[in-house]
Amino acid sequence: MEEQLLKPIVEASYLNATNTWRYRAILRYFYLQHEKLRYYLFPEEIYEHLRNKHYFVGYTEEQLEQDLNQLVEWKNLIPRQDTGKVTTIQEFKKKKFRYQCTPYTVEFERMIQALMRKGDSFGGSLEKNLFDKLLEAILQIKDLEITAANIEKAYNLWDELLSYFKKLTENATDYLAHLESEKIEDMLVTEAFIAYKDALTEYLRNFMTALQRTSLKIEGVLQDIPPEKVEKLSQILVEHYLSIPRLEQVFTSEELKAGYLNQWEGLRSWFLGQGGRDSDLIYLQNITNETVRRLTRFAQRLGEKHHNFKSRKKDYQHLAQIFSDCSSLAEAHLLSASIFGLFHTRHLWGEEKVTEDIYQEVWDVPPSEVILNPRIRAYREKTRPQAVVSFPVEKAEALKEYLREKEAEQKLIDSLLENKKVILQRLSTSDPYLRKTILNWISKGLSNKKGEGKTQKGHKFKLSKLDEQMITINWDDGNLKLPNFVIEFLE
Repeated sequence: MEEQLLKPIVEASYLNATNTWRYRAILRYFYLQHEKLRYYLFPEEIYEHLRNKHYFVGYTEEQLEQDLNQLVEWKNLIPRQDTGKVTTIQEFKKKKFRYQCTPYTVEFERMIQALMRKGDSFGGSLEKNLFDKLLEAILQIKDLEITAANIEKAYNLWDELLSYFKKLTENATDYLAHLESEKIEDMLVTEAFIAYKDALTEYLRNFMTALQRTSLKIEGVLQDIPPEKVEKLSQILVEHYLSIPRLEQVFTSEELKAGYLNQWEGLRSWFLGQGGRDSDLIYLQNITNETVRRLTRFAQRLGEKHHNFKSRKKDYQHLAQIFSDCSSLAEAHLLSASIFGLFHTRHLWGEEKVTEDIYQEVWDVPPSEVILNPRIRAYREKTRPQAVVSFPVEKAEALKEYLREKEAEQKLIDSLLENKKVILQRLSTSDPYLRKTILNWISKGLSNKKGEGKTQKGHKFKLSKLDEQMITINWDDGNLKLPNFVIEFLE
């Protein structure tokens, strides 16, 4: 761990000091003027701004000078002596200063302003289009020719990629934390959640659909980018950073390069995982699915609760009127049987059906024998220990049969190859295994942007179209209509 990480941050002292309310008011004014490109302020201007606030009634210039000196000591302000309008030696000796806020102060105020806008809730969102933007940025980096002429384009692509990735991860994390917050938990038990549930569930499912549709493509592109290209790209980014004129260089080229490589590795491990553990993408997918299930359970419980408390007084009154209109007791018994069913029914059980005839009477069927065991705790069925049989001959025969089937399947596929190509229009066989294999290859080719894929044995192939017409392949169990594809093996 670096020593700098263990030191206190003096610049943050003004946020929790005795006169914090005065320091924060002064530095907030400095920050607002900094955003307006006014970097240097005079004490008179600051005092004129503060005296108009009712909190600073009785605030003197001497107190302002003390506060400014304290903020200078805490490295929140940088003083600079103004010698432009000095007319006498006495005025020069008074050391009239103008002040500028430091970068730490600007970042603190920006962070405080963002926190005030956010409030007590996590906020965030699940923007499904960020996956498409992230995929597009990664594809552009993959296809980018890394040269000195493209150094600015590489830097812009890198900045855009990290921006999308940071926005995706932070917004998704904050939004899911928002759904787990105490406010949402309290809302889940109210009737208002019923109307809220449908929109929220649809929102989460749309996000999951975009995630599942795009994530596999992103993983494939990340795996296709070689480490050598990432190394070369990081070197180009370091050169671009060092080419920007700065008064002082805080980081060395080695530190900058290591930082860019760590950023890429963080992006890669978020989608692909690292060290045998699941990726953060899978974790995000699981927690989103669990959130949908949790919301559905709450909605179901609320519906059941609402149904249980619903009054059925009018239903019972209507039912009582129907019974009152019965002309005899026998008619009332028939009505009761129709509404409430049979009372004290006995359930009959048999081992197996003898006939499927629905008009067969129960007493016409042979009786089933049921063995009743004694109802005592000490009763145990008698069992005999049996030896474990390995069946080596049967296993060997099953293995041989499996290998024979695989060899026959491979011969069937090899017989279709014409100069390392499988032209679907020329298929003449109707073997079910062949159809399943070809459809699997087509699925893999369509899911890859370049139309490439691998067979179960690791052979690479490329899926393409001979022309734009549709073809029909006749199988024994039906016809298959699809584009005029050709599968070309690359090895």
